[in-house]
Amino acid sequence: MIYNRVSLKTILFSKIRTARPLYAFLFLLTCNFSFAQISVRDSLKREIIQYKKEKKYTQDTTYINLLLQLASEQRFYKSDSLRILSKEALKLSDETDYNIGKAKSFIGLGTYNSDQGKYDKAIDNYREALNIAIQLNDNGLKLKALNYTAGAHEYKGDFDFALRDYLKAIEIGESTDNKKMLSVVNENIANLYLSQKDYKQAMLFYNKVKDINERIGDPIIMAETMSNMASAYADMGKLDHAMFNINSAIKVFEDHKILDWLAYAYEIKGKTYLKQQKNTWAMYWYRQSELLHKMLEDERSEISMLYGIAKANLNLGKDSISEIYAKKAYRISKKIEDIIGIQEGSKILYEINKNKTDFKTALEYHEIYEKVTRNITGKENKKGLTMLKTKIEYEQQKEQLILANEKALAKQKTYVYLALIALIIFLGITLLVRKNAKVQKSLNKELLSKQEDLEKKEENLQEINNTKNKLFSIIGHDLRGPIGAFQGLIKLFKEGEMPKEEFLNLVPKLKSDIDHIAFTLNNLLSWGQTQMNGSVTKPGTTSLETIVHENISLLSEIANNKSIKIINRTEPNTLIWCDSDQLDIVVRNLISNALKFTPENGVVTIGATEKTKHWEVYVRDNGIGMNEETLGKIFNKTGTHSTTYGTNDEKGTGLGLSLCKEMIENNKGIIWVDSALHRGSSFYFKLPKAQNPYKKTA
Repeated sequence: MIYNRVSLKTILFSKIRTARPLYAFLFLLTCNFSFAQISVRDSLKREIIQYKKEKKYTQDTTYINLLLQLASEQRFYKSDSLRILSKEALKLSDETDYNIGKAKSFIGLGTYNSDQGKYDKAIDNYREALNIAIQLNDNGLKLKALNYTAGAHEYKGDFDFALRDYLKAIEIGESTDNKKMLSVVNENIANLYLSQKDYKQAMLFYNKVKDINERIGDPIIMAETMSNMASAYADMGKLDHAMFNINSAIKVFEDHKILDWLAYAYEIKGKTYLKQQKNTWAMYWYRQSELLHKMLEDERSEISMLYGIAKANLNLGKDSISEIYAKKAYRISKKIEDIIGIQEGSKILYEINKNKTDFKTALEYHEIYEKVTRNITGKENKKGLTMLKTKIEYEQQKEQLILANEKALAKQKTYVYLALIALIIFLGITLLVRKNAKVQKSLNKELLSKQEDLEKKEENLQEINNTKNKLFSIIGHDLRGPIGAFQGLIKLFKEGEMPKEEFLNLVPKLKSDIDHIAFTLNNLLSWGQTQMNGSVTKPGTTSLETIVHENISLLSEIANNKSIKIINRTEPNTLIWCDSDQLDIVVRNLISNALKFTPENGVVTIGATEKTKHWEVYVRDNGIGMNEETLGKIFNKTGTHSTTYGTNDEKGTGLGLSLCKEMIENNKGIIWVDSALHRGSSFYFKLPKAQNPYKKTA
């Protein structure tokens, strides 16, 4: 309920479980709940009083947070306290410039105004909180403010505005992986669809919420969702589903003594019996909810409970009692401007007055019902929901198309396999006819051997062809352009169309391009050699410090151009047993990559940590980092040409990291990476120590 999931109570009607508790038991149960709730509030009050005595002043964040916590606890028990305490917290937050306290105070005031039916004031309060959250870049506060704002729009009947804010909240929740808020907001969107009686879309969102709740693992959150799903199932006529969900929810609320949600759950159980036309049982559970509501100040939730009692009495022929409850609910609905409550009440009061043959009053209520219904189901309110529905249907169609393509491909493979099997059978029969058993066995072995050789040759040929294609692709993409530009400049200079001074000014840029071409060619030739099975690993004792020093010197100009500081923490005694040429390529690629993806004035650090049998080398930067999707494929060896541009639009071949991986593994090592977006990347590799650094190697 803290997350505004309570908004579902007004617009939806949920599910129930089997009738079990007795009135006496319920009375004791509610008393225990009441004492438990009061003890929480009393504990907060005592803590506030004690704090004021000890500190002798109240202008600090601890005291303000205590006020806000007490305000939240008082919402359904003494609503004026929510307003008074939120105002006091806002005043103190202003005096101390405590922005988080301001935002939370505005949320408290907005909640009070929303509960009172002052939706425009509530929306203004929530927007104040949202503006502060944006200034603080506090995603948690943004989520709460957007969700509460959407809830106020929802109560007001502006479902398209509500949906817009809910979708903004989902975007933030997904980017920050805030599972609790994602659960709440998706559930509230499901509620919007239920208000339009679009059960298919509503259940799509509920199923998504169930998956999120399972990952959260909180039984109370699961019970809240089950209560609302029970209400939805009851509206859909799936009463067995409704009863199962609400029974499960009631047990959780009873065990944890959550009074307001339990009142709602009892009401949903009454609603489910009402749908089954078991009016006596419906009245029983509605009465249990009514008893709990006497200890609450939750008029919004009380509306649907009162209408439930009115309907049950109407079905039992007790029109006069029904009218009392219906009018009470209708008065509350008008007081807090609950558009759904006004719609429901006008419908019931129309039926009651029609039964009394008071057709004039019945007609008045009928006209109110028609007007409110038109407002709720108006085209403007459906606009946002229709757009989202279209998006979801498109995504489903896309998934179905992918699945159909996969099935078609599997079917084609089956035909190919069947054809191959038929061919083998045909050859076998032909050989059986012409040869005896011994010759046939020999021929079959020979045929199988040749087939395996052919498959291996075919695989090798395919790999060679892929290598060729990639070589040509890179030459065409990353080498032809710079070389062509270089030729063009030479031609312009030679033909006198470019002054000597301008040409000399371009020399540093030309040198950078040529260095890039040389680096690319080196990687390309090394990769091509490994792919063509021409690379031989010759391990020996290799000084990592020397190789790092040489590559820092080689790449220092690139670092200087971007004002990047390179720190070398390798020691002279860092001796590794590996192929020195291959280690040189690995170190050069990792430092080059770090420079490429580090912005100006960044830092790149190279070092090594000694382990028992190996050295663990790292190249660390504070650059742009990588997301999980990129991390999953950077070492992949593919046949396609892909590259990522650096912070200054530097190009690459896309071969460097796959080449590093291959060469490290050829030297009996492993390579891995640790990275996060906007936090930089750290590449690590492990290689064996040189066992006898003083022994000469060939």
